[in-house]
Amino acid sequence: LAEGDPLAAEDFLAVGDLDGAAQNARVYLAAPLTRNEIEDAFADSLTDDEVVRWDDRTESVVARRQRRLGACVLEDKPLPAPDPSRLAEGLIDGIRRTGLHVLPWDKRAIQLRARIAFLRAAEGDPWPAVDDTALLAGLEDWLAPFLGGMSKLNHLRKLDLTDVLKALLPWDLQQRLDREAPTHFQVPTGSRIPLDYNTGETPVLPVRLQEMFGCTTHPTLAGGRVPLVVHLLSPAHRPLQVTQDLPGFWTSSYAAVKADMKGRYPKHPWPDDPQSAAPTSRAKPRGT
Repeated sequence: LAEGDPLAAEDFLAVGDLDGAAQNARVYLAAPLTRNEIEDAFADSLTDDEVVRWDDRTESVVARRQRRLGACVLEDKPLPAPDPSRLAEGLIDGIRRTGLHVLPWDKRAIQLRARIAFLRAAEGDPWPAVDDTALLAGLEDWLAPFLGGMSKLNHLRKLDLTDVLKALLPWDLQQRLDREAPTHFQVPTGSRIPLDYNTGETPVLPVRLQEMFGCTTHPTLAGGRVPLVVHLLSPAHRPLQVTQDLPGFWTSSYAAVKADMKGRYPKHPWPDDPQSAAPTSRAKPRGT
């Protein structure tokens, strides 16, 4: 329409003459139409649709009720009390568009995911795949049941992602997870030391060397199938040796480590036979 044409203020027009491309056509002949006139003339072609979709701009699910004539929206208003399953579908679409990083990955959830991934790599089925591709593909199955009442990305902060991921595992696998990929490992002194599952394919046990005295078999996970990567540390928690063969270390490299460290840490025991020595987390008593 020409600039200042009074028809520009009308909601709907019946156009009799125009030229140019569809989006930039110039209207030469038109008459105003009211919504009632359109609904009377096309009553059989009208549809009332509930539109629930993800909106990138607001980072939320938009729920609208629309009366339409084909692609023409005659009425658009908020949809009260949209179907919760439709809201979940819209939010899942938003998560897929944005990425899994929008979920509240705290340390517990990250570790649980890594533990499941470790057992999946070690044993295969029945452990579920928890890589990004698998989790994104299966959002409807593992995440949707926990999205009740949520319609915005910032609502996801309410999730306890550890509980959500645990629900991927039936009860028997949850029990096996705690046995075969525990969060902590008990060393000969009785200390329960956190395992690091996030450094690579094999979990790491960082432990002071003196706490492993008397250990004649190498620590394992996954029902004995996978030897831990043991980071043996000095009394100051500095790395001394990395091994997946503790008995072999005692009979080979230990002597060199002892010779180097005994002068630096004279208050700590450095026995000649570490495999028969008592483990300790303490320095030697005064005068010994």
